[in-house]
Amino acid sequence: MIRTLISILLWPLLLLIFFCSVLIYIFLTFFISPMKLYPVANLICRIILLSGGQWLKIEGKVPDKDQQPYLYLFNHESLMDPFMLGGAVKHYITAVGAEYQFSYPIWGTLAKHHGVIPIKRDNLKKAIHSLDKVEEAISKGKSFLISPEGTRTISGELGKFKKGPFHVALNTGVTIVPTALIGAYEAKKKTDWRLQPGILTVRFGELLMEKEYEGLKVEQLKDLVEEKIKVLINTQ
Repeated sequence: MIRTLISILLWPLLLLIFFCSVLIYIFLTFFISPMKLYPVANLICRIILLSGGQWLKIEGKVPDKDQQPYLYLFNHESLMDPFMLGGAVKHYITAVGAEYQFSYPIWGTLAKHHGVIPIKRDNLKKAIHSLDKVEEAISKGKSFLISPEGTRTISGELGKFKKGPFHVALNTGVTIVPTALIGAYEAKKKTDWRLQPGILTVRFGELLMEKEYEGLKVEQLKDLVEEKIKVLINTQ
């Protein structure tokens, strides 16, 4: 009952802050590139989390922007995830997003203006084409967020990893950043509309450089990164 009442109070504030800040950001992107505008996006993400009753905590060493590009691979817990990562990472970063999200009036416009690449997961040919675009962007120095699970967990447990992100890594030699998101599942479960105020933690792992994985096969790299993320999640 208490969680329901808190959620009834928080949702209007969260939605108001979200829509106002996103509309301002979209407007600014007509005049300023997303790369130069990133400090604003970083601040907006933190404000949105606060409006939903969430305090962002960062653990581990935040990757240095001068050593980009990076491929941040993370566990996908909640709709809080992009705001957690956007609030924690200190340099411009974009992502891969499900194609259907681009049909949403405001969220889809935000994604397009921020440089998110749409991917249709149930169409192999289109998915490969999207990952080709990711590889091209990485070759130009852009960093990306990708969840190897592909979709949010509905149980709180880490889901099965897909191979796509690891093909990208092997094809580009990008530095991988294993990243654990903790607390987001409890804050807003996929199967529950209610919010649970609390602390959300982004825990960055040690950088995985090309020289450390270049001789691995896709399956081996997938298993290696999955194990690293599991360890980060379970670290007390």
